Amino acid sequence: MAVAKRAVREVGSMLAEKRLPRWDNALEDAAQVSTILIVDDLDLNRRLLKAILKTEPYRILEAKRPSLALKQLEHEKVDLVVMDMVMPGMSGPDFCRALKADRHTQLIPLLVITGVQGTENEIAGIESGADEFLVKPLQPAVVRTRVRGMLRSKALIDSLDEAETILFALAKSVEARDNYTGMHCERLAAYSVRLGQALGLSRADQLALYRGGYLHDIGKVGIPDSILFNKGMLSAEEWQVMRMHTIRGEEICRPMKTLAPVLPIIRSHHERWDGSGYPDGLKGEEIPLLARILQVADIYDALTTARSYKPAFSHSYALEIMLEESERGWRDPELIPLFAEMGLQANAGHDAASWPANAAMQESLENMRRQLSQ
Repeated sequence: MAVAKRAVREVGSMLAEKRLPRWDNALEDAAQVSTILIVDDLDLNRRLLKAILKTEPYRILEAKRPSLALKQLEHEKVDLVVMDMVMPGMSGPDFCRALKADRHTQLIPLLVITGVQGTENEIAGIESGADEFLVKPLQPAVVRTRVRGMLRSKALIDSLDEAETILFALAKSVEARDNYTGMHCERLAAYSVRLGQALGLSRADQLALYRGGYLHDIGKVGIPDSILFNKGMLSAEEWQVMRMHTIRGEEICRPMKTLAPVLPIIRSHHERWDGSGYPDGLKGEEIPLLARILQVADIYDALTTARSYKPAFSHSYALEIMLEESERGWRDPELIPLFAEMGLQANAGHDAASWPANAAMQESLENMRRQLSQ
């Protein structure tokens, strides 16, 4: 239990160090000074906007052309882009589309300013990804109010991103409690994504599997070490506490809307095909597909790594056990053979122990890690 308390303290320390932006008054927090990038080829227009915005302690960046702005965005953290609709080298709508198409910049709000009247121009800007639209002549009070509102929304998005990061740190602290499960989360992510790819799942489902690899056991953060690392038989009361980790994990992650696709994985990855699993006693295809996929990966990793109560089994012996459990009615009768076949293909001409390091699996893991970090 002492280890669990230490893990919670570490996460609390992270919260203190990475204080989440206070979205409702982020502009008043000196530590949260917002950065605004003004993109306009006319010096006079940029000076006018800077004069309008000087009432707040913003950090102002400038770019005369969209190409220069794109280069700045590669190394600068920007909270808002204020841009002219007509610029040399690249039109305003094309610049908007370029920002929204890049995962690094797609969440940056865009305020488009133009001197051209007409709904067609405004529609073109909004359809290309602009978040707000102002027509000249500018009213300073309107500009300042619009900018404050857009920055509040950006601060809220940033706080959600940091909250998700902290959840993943908490999940890693759960893994770190057990000396026998090092890199368990990354292996589960690799195996699950590889199996998802073999099934032709969408990128969104693959990303959910990747996240599920890290978050599936996050509910164990509250389980006492005396139960979690018990080498003997658990009592009925202790077993009930252990089984609750799936429900607690779902409760921890439910407030994060971005993790909604992962919730069925967290809750249902201990269900069994014959209905004898937990926590809901789901049977067959009642069990969410992504939960069944992660369960296959989880079982394989548990069998092929050394634990306090068993040695690491070979690749072939692990698959033999999994196929036997499938025949017994515990596991998905289609996923287990597919996983076994996938493993045999990956090991053709190689030692079975090399499968976790298979290039295709490592590539899928790197792809998912990049998506998650972005």
